[in-house]
Amino acid sequence: MNILKQILAYLVWIVVSLLLGIGYMWILLGTVGETSSTGFLHLLNLMSNLVLVYVGLIGGSVIALLFILINIFYLKKKLKSNMKSTIIRFFILLVIAIVVGVTHYILEKIVDVI
Repeated sequence: MNILKQILAYLVWIVVSLLLGIGYMWILLGTVGETSSTGFLHLLNLMSNLVLVYVGLIGGSVIALLFILINIFYLKKKLKSNMKSTIIRFFILLVIAIVVGVTHYILEKIVDVI
């Protein structure tokens, strides 16, 4: 039963990480314009949404992987008896998301690797 609770908790953190990744891409790409139901503009809106989700899920996966590794190797031991462990974990998840976002931005805009 304890293992099932732990798997469920990690699934929740993974979903939050994926949403953070998609949210970062939404901030980076901006809001999608008015949807057009005709021709080429409709195709461009579909492509924009696809890029937003695809790259956002990749970024969210990187965030989730880093968070799970940090949680397993460091946070579990440190936050065992802390009452605010969920808040601290969420804050650390946000910090990881910011680091991944800044790294992505530097690699894309400054170094021009991506």
